[in-house]
Amino acid sequence: MDNIVLIGMPGSGKSTVGVLLAKALGYDFLDVDLVIQNREGALLQQILDTRGTQAFLEAEERAVCSLSCTRTIIAPGGSAICREKAADHLRSLGAVVYLNVPLQELEQRIQNLSSRGIAMEPGQTLADVMAYRDPLYRRYADLIVDCSGSQPLAQTVHLVLQRLKEEGIPRL
Repeated sequence: MDNIVLIGMPGSGKSTVGVLLAKALGYDFLDVDLVIQNREGALLQQILDTRGTQAFLEAEERAVCSLSCTRTIIAPGGSAICREKAADHLRSLGAVVYLNVPLQELEQRIQNLSSRGIAMEPGQTLADVMAYRDPLYRRYADLIVDCSGSQPLAQTVHLVLQRLKEEGIPRL
């Protein structure tokens, strides 16, 4: 349980912050989206387009539940918490940190909503997705770090490191 799992909406910075945290802590970095693509032999958007959202969530759950690592910053997809088994497995791997970004900021960050590989049903908006997922992120998070575009990336990483230190994570 010496991993750190970053959860949050697409565009919240899980992968970018995760790489920088891994460097700062001397940890490995694992992007679960890449695990899914490798296991499924297709890009995320291709899986969504050809198999549908539910099949994508099942593939994501299988990928998440296959994870076994130590001293790793894990960046799962934003929808990983939509399946209880996957969310529980993430919690079993280490401390879960929710990178909370305001909706308006996410809408500015995500310019490629239809091609980014975001698990959402036809007709859903980013606001709909956030309204569904935010309570789940809060439920599974050990820590919530409020992030906004007004702060530089380095400050977000600093805030995460500070909050982890306050909580005694990682326990070295």
